Amino acid sequence: MSQRMTLMTMALVPVASLLLLAGSPQVEARGCLKGAAVGAVAGHVAGHHAVLGAVAGCAVGHHVAKKQHQQQLQQQQQQAAKPAAQAPAAHSGAITS
Repeated sequence: MSQRMTLMTMALVPVASLLLLAGSPQVEARGCLKGAAVGAVAGHVAGHHAVLGAVAGCAVGHHVAKKQHQQQLQQQQQQAAKPAAQAPAAHSGAITS
């Protein structure tokens, strides 16, 4: 393949992937874009494998973002459960001194 064809292919693959993801309403790209950017740079520096780095970075970034989201949900559930468990006892109406 010529160098021009290689460059065009490398430019079209990420664009086509993003267009496919944008067209899917149920796909969440949480963490993917940041991971893909970091992975592309790392892949390029490691030996001109920017596309492979972007794919791996997207997968890792999505996994990390998903874990963080689950931890946030768990913390919110724990905080919501604390006030219910620590609710004050019903006042009996008796006067004590």
